[in-house]
Amino acid sequence: MIGETLRRPSLARRLVLLALGWSLSALIVTAVLLALLFQQAALRRFDLSLSDLIDNLTAGATVDQGQVFAPALTDERALRAYSGRYWEIAQRGPDQKMHAVSRSRSLWDSELHPPADLLRRMAANPGQPVTFKARGPLNEPLRAMARQTSITGLAMPVIFLAAEDRSPIDRDVRAFVAWTAGAFLLLGAGLIAAVIFQVRVGLRPLFVLRREIADVRRGKAERISGEFPIELTPLAEELNALMTHNQEVVERQRTHVGNLAHALKTPISVMIAEAGQRPGPLAEVVSRQAEIMRQHVDHHLRRARAAARTQGQGERTDVSEVLDELARTLERIFADKGVRIDWDAEEDLFFLGERQDLMEIAGNAMENAGKWCKGRVRVRAEGLAPDRLMLTVEDDGSGLAPDERETVVRRGERLDENAPGSGLGLSIIDELARAYRGALKLEDSSLGGLKLAIDLPRAA
Repeated sequence: MIGETLRRPSLARRLVLLALGWSLSALIVTAVLLALLFQQAALRRFDLSLSDLIDNLTAGATVDQGQVFAPALTDERALRAYSGRYWEIAQRGPDQKMHAVSRSRSLWDSELHPPADLLRRMAANPGQPVTFKARGPLNEPLRAMARQTSITGLAMPVIFLAAEDRSPIDRDVRAFVAWTAGAFLLLGAGLIAAVIFQVRVGLRPLFVLRREIADVRRGKAERISGEFPIELTPLAEELNALMTHNQEVVERQRTHVGNLAHALKTPISVMIAEAGQRPGPLAEVVSRQAEIMRQHVDHHLRRARAAARTQGQGERTDVSEVLDELARTLERIFADKGVRIDWDAEEDLFFLGERQDLMEIAGNAMENAGKWCKGRVRVRAEGLAPDRLMLTVEDDGSGLAPDERETVVRRGERLDENAPGSGLGLSIIDELARAYRGALKLEDSSLGGLKLAIDLPRAA
């Protein structure tokens, strides 16, 4: 059930997912860009320090007898062994490789190891600094910079290199990424909550409209009367117009059925009366067939009215009031038999339909039980679900065999021809229950007789 619900299209879920998709994508892209910008800014500051060191080396370098000498620098880190800040002066040898001619004390007995393509890169950008990665004397990651410069008195250009341990920058970048990720995660969580809240608030008028329509269907209201945004007001008005139109159609159909029934009843009554005044075989046939016709008319009239009511706007009928009235009436009718009717109904139990229909359903059931009981009838009304109720009527009579139960529900069928009645009582109950999308079941009663279980719609 949950999986089926999740697979069904949802306007709220669609809006939330779209908003979250764009918001989270924007957050992720922004976070990545911020991390890259921070890293680039840190590297620019780092490269600026390396460029300053190379400038100092270039400005202070001297040439004596074709030999390059480094200036006396005051950079304390370059004077301390393996401090992480290094420099080196090199020249290109006959083998087209760089050979160090001077280096900082911090390198001690080590050298910087530039990549093999460094000479080619510097030749492609003469006079411009070239950055590269290297490993330091302690295998620490270095960011290095090299610049090829021509010095007066030397035929071959001189290469100045400066390098520094980049571990602090990497730590700073990682810390920035971690803090940024945490902040954006919190921001993302806030955005998710805000989007869900916004969608719920934005769609609240739709939920209100749904409740209004449900109230109309359950009989708690006749029309949609709430205040809605301008986008939903036309929909509410159209729904009200549709319900009004449907009600008018139902009323017209009920009127037509009633007119037809009344138009047929008069000729049938005349036929029965005329046949009664002229005894004979023909009169008996006419009377019998006319009575069948009248039963058909009553049956279809009742069924059409019930069906029309179920299609119209909902009405609420208090079940306990109907059962109390029927019980008092039927106890007086069966007073000579000493019938006692015990009834019970849950509090605030309402039938979703007209009072006349519930009177006919419960009245026929209780009358049938009073007719066949020995002296006791028990009636119980209880809720089965928020939209369904069960009415049970039991008696302490002789009951019915299972193969006889289907027969007695048919129209006009009677197992005992000597008993009073037309044999339509259970048929009426069954037809009205079906018209209300319910059902009638015949079962054995714990009192010893027959139990009628009638499933009917329940009003909120």
